[in-house]
Amino acid sequence: MMVFGMIGGMLIFWIILIGLSILVVRSLFHAGQSTELKKPLSAQKILEERYARGEINQEQYKLMLKDIQ
Repeated sequence: MMVFGMIGGMLIFWIILIGLSILVVRSLFHAGQSTELKKPLSAQKILEERYARGEINQEQYKLMLKDIQ
């Protein structure tokens, strides 16, 4: 009876170990893909975001927009 308990314990241990390994590998590959898929923001989009946050005023926004176009 004790032999079956030890075998069952080892089986559960290996299932958990393999499952955690799969999760770690998947998360590493997923993290790499998400950074590759992001497109860099355009200069105009960055300028619009700065204006929306109030970092620059309307005058500065128009002047900078004119410079980048």
